[in-house]
Amino acid sequence: MPENLAPILVTGTAGFIGSHVALRLLSQGKRVVGVDNLTPYYDLALKRARRDRLLAYPNYVDFEIDLADAKATAELFERHRPDRVVNLAAQPGVRYGLDHPRGYTHSNIEAFLSILEECRRHKVRHLVYASTSSVYGANSTMPFSERHRADHPLSIYAATKRANELMAHSYSHLFNIPTTGLRFFTVYGPWGRPDMAMFKFTRGILTGEPIDVYHGGNMERDFTYVDDVVDGIVGILDVIPDIDPSWSSDDPHPASSGVAPWRIYNIGNSRPVNLMRYIEVIEKCAGRKANLNFLPMQSGDVLRTSADVSALEAATGNRPSVSVEEGVRRFVEWYRSYYGVEGGE
Repeated sequence: MPENLAPILVTGTAGFIGSHVALRLLSQGKRVVGVDNLTPYYDLALKRARRDRLLAYPNYVDFEIDLADAKATAELFERHRPDRVVNLAAQPGVRYGLDHPRGYTHSNIEAFLSILEECRRHKVRHLVYASTSSVYGANSTMPFSERHRADHPLSIYAATKRANELMAHSYSHLFNIPTTGLRFFTVYGPWGRPDMAMFKFTRGILTGEPIDVYHGGNMERDFTYVDDVVDGIVGILDVIPDIDPSWSSDDPHPASSGVAPWRIYNIGNSRPVNLMRYIEVIEKCAGRKANLNFLPMQSGDVLRTSADVSALEAATGNRPSVSVEEGVRRFVEWYRSYYGVEGGE
């Protein structure tokens, strides 16, 4: 099938980032095959509403399968033969892994192996997949750079995502599959996940319920608006990695390879925001004050994240542009509209 006619496979299309990526590609006239298994990790009505936006496009087809099912995944690839794959399906969340570790190996390891196997069999032109800033774990040097090692993850989630990066390198080397991993930094925006801070804080502030704030709010996150993230994902999709001729085994670059068409990039905002400042912006946009419930630091959390995004900017020409003030305003407006919440007091 000619490349301009072959579809792009996007996994996790009922999810937050996956639905936004699919929508962007569809709006560009691309053919998209979407996959999601609609796990009940959070509100299925929200997932279905995201999916319904995509089903309005004639150039979109949707499948509800578990990617860890190797047979079903093989049949999907055989039927649609995508030339590029954006793998955003995963079991997300740091705290969930404290009680449900097997969910991560199923969704983040077994499912990813199915994707890699089919990319090998069908000689996919480029696999772009989601990793996470959580792989930096115990690192304390800021901003986090792809040149830093990522050998000490602090959560099961992060460990499985780091495993994805290593699995991709092996497949890139063994089977010459170009793969690119993107380390996401705290993505937020309309249609976001209910387990994320932005969603929880907005809901609590608008309903008057207490919101949990860990470590006294003395934490910083590289909050990144979803449109900026989509810009990076779609931009890197056409930047096919190759073996890095400057790579040296004497001083190996951790984010490129001298033996495989493999790359890793940070995808973030590069302007960290204090958690209390974040809450203040939500309060202003919501027109209400928060009822704060301060709690100790949670296992698996880190105090600060900050992204060096210079490598992705050089590769795509894109740089995050949406401020926290503007991004929060857009989210609160969406939340009010979607849930039918009236204006602030």
